[in-house]
Amino acid sequence: MCLNKQVTLKGSLLVITAGIFWGFDGIVLTPNLHTLNVAYVVFMLHLLPTLVLTLVWGKKEIKNILKMNNKTIVLFLLIALFGGALGTLSIVKALFLVNFQHLTIVTLLQKLQPIFAIILASILLKEKIGKKFIAYGFLALIGGYFLTFQNTLPSMSSPNIIKGSFYAILAAFSFGISTVLGKKALINCEFKTAVYVRYLFTTLILGIIVAINGGFLDFLSKTTFKHWVIFVIIGMTSGTTAIYLYYKGLRFIKASIATMCELSFPISAIIFDFIFNKKMLSLIQFISAGIMIFAIYMINRDQNEKVEN
Repeated sequence: MCLNKQVTLKGSLLVITAGIFWGFDGIVLTPNLHTLNVAYVVFMLHLLPTLVLTLVWGKKEIKNILKMNNKTIVLFLLIALFGGALGTLSIVKALFLVNFQHLTIVTLLQKLQPIFAIILASILLKEKIGKKFIAYGFLALIGGYFLTFQNTLPSMSSPNIIKGSFYAILAAFSFGISTVLGKKALINCEFKTAVYVRYLFTTLILGIIVAINGGFLDFLSKTTFKHWVIFVIIGMTSGTTAIYLYYKGLRFIKASIATMCELSFPISAIIFDFIFNKKMLSLIQFISAGIMIFAIYMINRDQNEKVEN
């Protein structure tokens, strides 16, 4: 195998592994924390990686933060607010709302993120939208609708599904904003600094939110040994490790290849939901999920080809 193919394979495997970590987290790990305050859960999921990153990178990265100009700091505060706080709060809330019954739906709806990211990038960064975006974007939304409601109209008899779907889409929107702002922020700093600052600022913002709504009471009264184990596992896998693997993998492969590799996230979510929860999508949901994933892939490929050319 030639060197280029080996490098491409290495990068692809790293991105695929990161996606599997995220799929495992959304289906198996985070739902086990549903008895705790949502803001407190998200705070802890950022606090532990922040402490680890501080031990590993802290001395150097704190110096880099002090060198940042005000514009870059504001960008990272917005990234932490949307991508770290609002986005993660929304997806965790969505997972808790469906009460283990529709975890795959919530996880897949989060994959609508590229639609929001591309629209926002065209507005904020003046990036051109690919020619096929409107058609595939509409197709993805149709797939998302039938994935959630199958062949029926939304019914208030299942309010948690509706609320959970809303929060999942809100998370996709928030992560989309974070992606766009992240592109601007990375112009002035290195990847390691961006990761560290995002976790640090998100932890500070969530600490304020938790303190205001009394979520720290869960630390004393509700957090069990099992919860601490879950916190640590998430911090070591889908937290710092997955992000590190993902961005390291991106160094070796084209964005168009990374887009295909990222499908390991929704695909692994479906598999893990079946293995651990014995939940399987219906035929119409499988078809809808396939249509949505295909449309999102085509949107990403169209945008990436535009950039690479």
